[in-house]
Amino acid sequence: MENWKEKEFSNPNAIVRVGTLFSGIGAVEHALERLKIKHEIIFAGDIDKNCKKSYFANYKITDEHWHDDVCTFSAKKYKNKIDLLVGGSPCQAFSMVGKRLGLEDTRGTLFYEFARIVKEAKPKVFLFENVKGIMNHDNGNTWKVILDVFNDLNYDIHFKVLNSKDYGIPQHRERVYCLGFRKKTNFAYPDIIPLEYRMYDFLEDYIDTKYFLKEKGIKFVTSKKNRDKRYTQINGEIALCQKRNQQFNWHGDFIFHPASENEVAFDDFIFEVKDVEEKYYLSEKVKNYVLAGGTKNFKTSTKTDLDIARPLLQSMHKMHRAGVDNYVTHKGRIRKLTPRECLRLMGFKDSFKIVVSDTSMYQQAGNSIVVDVLIALLKQMDITKYGE
Repeated sequence: MENWKEKEFSNPNAIVRVGTLFSGIGAVEHALERLKIKHEIIFAGDIDKNCKKSYFANYKITDEHWHDDVCTFSAKKYKNKIDLLVGGSPCQAFSMVGKRLGLEDTRGTLFYEFARIVKEAKPKVFLFENVKGIMNHDNGNTWKVILDVFNDLNYDIHFKVLNSKDYGIPQHRERVYCLGFRKKTNFAYPDIIPLEYRMYDFLEDYIDTKYFLKEKGIKFVTSKKNRDKRYTQINGEIALCQKRNQQFNWHGDFIFHPASENEVAFDDFIFEVKDVEEKYYLSEKVKNYVLAGGTKNFKTSTKTDLDIARPLLQSMHKMHRAGVDNYVTHKGRIRKLTPRECLRLMGFKDSFKIVVSDTSMYQQAGNSIVVDVLIALLKQMDITKYGE
């Protein structure tokens, strides 16, 4: 089978008409731009007003073709005018209350709205993206309902869990990609490719000091609990899955930087000089004593940078106090990823304009679909053959 990266589009002059729901920051739109595929945005929408700001700053669309609430949006006027429909609705739980397990059984959920738009617009191809866990929710019953609904709409359904690290982006992000074709097709999901990059390759060169953690954040990030449970990671080669609320709970990826001359570290926690009381600094006399190896009786007990801290010992001859007799000379700073770096790790090039606050940008990046996975899918299916 031909490698998807080497595939040529069969109809490079075609214009692909695209519609998106829960559009966020336009992952498939950015994928089409990166592929240099001619396309027209027929409709898009998102309930988040900040998403609208980002979308309008980056794509060609007017208010006429934007909807704020998918629940009140009708796609009947777009029937047979959409080549590709893409959406990843938030996964609300729903039960199998009906007998047919069809579209009516999901009423009141956002998945219902996605399926309703498919029914109204009848796109040639649709892509439904969601978290991997949706397939196991309610012992698999939720996913069964979803597939039954799509099959009732008379689409040829294919689905598979794909990880972005297998398609060029160093982020461990597993999502289910469900494709529906209006006509029967012999579709096979794109083969994985070797990962050529690491997270370090996506970092910015110059970082604002506001992204560096204070004492409280560092303690949380470096805690044994968070590191053991893989909630946080420092200097990883493959990024953890980005979370929507990463900027609030400090869960995610962090970068270690060597400290500048005006910073010093104690017990792996970094403080700016202005925030550190003088008592934390070694006087010249104590510094010389420590580095010289101590007195004759304490030569082995005054080393710096011990792998295991000295225990607290008290006797007539010795006294080691954990916070006084354990010295570290290691210097450095820990910071969180910047919004631009988060975007890069979702496949968005730096041409993407950031016009919202950091808080909103973190959320929008964390909610998005990885662009490079979409590129692999679009190339594999040869999206241009569905264009006009």
